[in-house]
Amino acid sequence: PTLDGPADDCPDHGYFVHETRLLSRWNYFIDGKEPSPNAFSPVRQNRWLGYFVTPAPGVTPPPRDEGSGQVPAPSQSTLELRVTRLIDNGVHEDVDLTNFTTETSTFVFAIELDGDFADQGETRQRQQFGERTVHWDGAAQCLRFDYIATHGEAKLHRGLTIEIINASSEAEWIDGRLTFRVSLEAKQRWHACLRLTPLIDGTELPPPFDCYGADEHLAPHEQDVRWFLQETTCFESPSSSTMTADVLTTIEQARADLAALRLFDLDQGPRSWTVAAGLPMYIALFGRDTLTTGLQASILGPEIMSGTLHVLAENQGTRVDDWRDEQPGKMLHEAHTGPLSMLEYHPRRHSYSSLTTSGLYAFVVAELWHWTGDKNLVRPFIEPALRALHWLDTYADSDGDGFYEYITRSPMGPRNQGWKDSPDAITYEDGTLVEPPIATCEEQGFVYIAKLHLSEMFFFLGERALSRKLYREAAELKKRFNEAFWMEELGFYALGLDAQKRQIRSITSNPGHCIATAITDAWLVERTADRLFAEDLFSGWGMRTLSSEHPRYNPYSYHLGSIWPVEHGTFALGFMRYGLHDRVEQIARAQFDAAALFEYHRLPELFCGHPRDGQHPFPAIYPNANSPQAWSASSVFSLLQALLGLYPYAPLKMLIIDPHLPEWLPEITLRDLRVGKARVTIRFRRRSDGHTSYRIPDPRGQRLDAAVHRHRLVH
Repeated sequence: PTLDGPADDCPDHGYFVHETRLLSRWNYFIDGKEPSPNAFSPVRQNRWLGYFVTPAPGVTPPPRDEGSGQVPAPSQSTLELRVTRLIDNGVHEDVDLTNFTTETSTFVFAIELDGDFADQGETRQRQQFGERTVHWDGAAQCLRFDYIATHGEAKLHRGLTIEIINASSEAEWIDGRLTFRVSLEAKQRWHACLRLTPLIDGTELPPPFDCYGADEHLAPHEQDVRWFLQETTCFESPSSSTMTADVLTTIEQARADLAALRLFDLDQGPRSWTVAAGLPMYIALFGRDTLTTGLQASILGPEIMSGTLHVLAENQGTRVDDWRDEQPGKMLHEAHTGPLSMLEYHPRRHSYSSLTTSGLYAFVVAELWHWTGDKNLVRPFIEPALRALHWLDTYADSDGDGFYEYITRSPMGPRNQGWKDSPDAITYEDGTLVEPPIATCEEQGFVYIAKLHLSEMFFFLGERALSRKLYREAAELKKRFNEAFWMEELGFYALGLDAQKRQIRSITSNPGHCIATAITDAWLVERTADRLFAEDLFSGWGMRTLSSEHPRYNPYSYHLGSIWPVEHGTFALGFMRYGLHDRVEQIARAQFDAAALFEYHRLPELFCGHPRDGQHPFPAIYPNANSPQAWSASSVFSLLQALLGLYPYAPLKMLIIDPHLPEWLPEITLRDLRVGKARVTIRFRRRSDGHTSYRIPDPRGQRLDAAVHRHRLVH
């Protein structure tokens, strides 16, 4: 495509770096015709191999098949194009042409390419325009694209260098194509490799290796991924049981997806890093998404929690800036590096339009402490966590009623800033939309558990006055919450309070987070859980975001009836802590059943809320669902953690265990689970009487006490 608009055939395809489409066209031609794709597949997460075939030009045509007529010409006189592509920082592509005939074939091989430097969000309709130059250096066999754009005081500089090395014949740059003249004798091979080096605002991202180097070595980022997969908790189980294979396949896919979503440019070290929210739309840092991912995947290790806490602390709000919805202490919602963000066409270069992130940040600091017991590790995050809580108490409770509301100040910010942030997500029971400021129920829970767990952490660290203060504030919030949000006649919690402090009485999944954060009064937990599992909310595949009886219910909507896997991992941990093991099994079974039906056993961002019945034997998908999605992948580990009743307390070198394996998962082993400085392998097995036993065959590192706790784990 030209810079004036995208191609009509595949407007969203291309080579994207930092949310910028550096290449918008990349096609192969042999004597002006595209070869037929034969077979192609990823070999590893960042390595791809494709075979293309075409009749060899200039070769005597094979005899006509007068029999079945099913033998195609490319299989009788084959010219093969094999493409091997390795992606790390840049791209290394090996191109091989092989003549599998008995005669010499002479032809022109060409690679047609173009780069439009479009933002990921403008591939269909262009908004920003800059100056692009293209320079071909024939002597160096090098093609350079350079792009500079300005908007107000903001400037963007992106580029791409394509080097041709080790080529069997030299290239020419003719009418937008790298052109090679090729002559191959029988069984002869022609080779070239292309090195693609992105330029992002003055920084080059070099590609890996020379020709076929990937066959012998791992690219630098591949090595980091390999370390993670080797060091993190592994899962094993006999494969003879009904669902065991599906569960393990889902778990392994989730581990691989989290490793693949790593944002290497934000690494804080080889074992402290964060992830993109999802593919293909959310290849960026999202505060609440990555915090949730690290929290839910903590059974794998502390790497994602630690890296995310570091990056968010570096980007914590420092000033009042309504354009970005920023205030001092407020935690980041999202950070993008695409052209539209960098050129300030919108505020998403650094946007703070989320209430959730600030409370969640403080909670994850405490959870990192529970998993590691490492004072030095958590110490850098203490002040950012306290500043985030101070922001909540001053800016998010601006009317002083003790509840935490959101209202968007940015002219381009989202209407809603709670966990459900789509514009129509918060609605009264009659279907009319609620006007901010709004205090949703789950946001009160996030602040409550943050203050409660930090209180416990500070007590252990010797900050007794601060510990008592946070504990009193948490207890008061819980008391007022249950008085204001509980709907006795409905046996459920209100979605939220509106600007006039009236209950928003829609039936939604949000109160599930209230169980998970323990802000729910203990004697109301089972009633709340029973309502969540009523037929209008629980579809059989999972919990709908909105009751199917609500006037705005739409099973395909973003937050008005769809099902989000991320919620289910959180809910399961809540049910586990209150001893609702049947509910844990029910919700885990639904999610693993759904995962088994999706491609690669991968839970997508969200899927449709249709009931699980004979007319709906498999779930439909939200049209723009990301897959993989980080917090969908992480939810798998929370489901397993809830089934096993695991909760760490590394400061006391202790792991609490209360396992309840279902019949469909009678045995599973966790290998190299890390709690503090200990590594432990635990084998869980369901007995014939329905109880689950455990055995620790080979504890390593410091001693770890495993405490079997058969009672409710209530805060």
